[in-house]
Amino acid sequence: MHEVIAGITVPDSPLVVDATELVRDTTNELIYNHSRRVFLFGSLRARALGLEPDPELLYVAALFHDLGLVQKYKNLGQRFELDGAGQARDFLSSHGFSPAEASEVWTAIALHTTPEVPYQMSPVIASTTAGVEADVLGIRLDSMTADQITEVTAAHPRPDFKRRILQAFFEGFSDRTESTFGTVNADVLEHFLPEYRHINFVSVIKESAWIE
Repeated sequence: MHEVIAGITVPDSPLVVDATELVRDTTNELIYNHSRRVFLFGSLRARALGLEPDPELLYVAALFHDLGLVQKYKNLGQRFELDGAGQARDFLSSHGFSPAEASEVWTAIALHTTPEVPYQMSPVIASTTAGVEADVLGIRLDSMTADQITEVTAAHPRPDFKRRILQAFFEGFSDRTESTFGTVNADVLEHFLPEYRHINFVSVIKESAWIE
């Protein structure tokens, strides 16, 4: 029987079952509940935007988007977004999805902290970012009804979420600070580490190897 939350039907295919089990088994309730809310809010935002993302692909993008915050999936040589993106691409490929479909989900996750750009791309990519922005930043909550929001948060609560997700972000990339160059993630490091200063883009240009 399909699960329906706030009018959104959660797909129950073998892919979705496997994705759910993987994330439940390897992350904590903070990341799991947040990721499910991203799917639900992303689906609701898609409706408001007139988009029709593939439900399975959006589900995997939402469930995998923050895997880079989990020690098991960390690659200290790259941005945290790329960790979840790579895991999702491999996961979809192993389940018989096409390279194009796997690449679309990779892109959705890789760009989920990049403002504006995802909305000019495919429905899956746009809806993933819309779901993240709704749950983390509260962007366009007014496009959803109070009942919809209540139903989503009843199914997947967000107790003390602001503080806890910021702490999770910090722990996710405090040991790869240079990877936050040019991203919103540098703001998190500056919040938790008063002595930290993000890499300055102007300084990089002025101090580059070019002799003028």
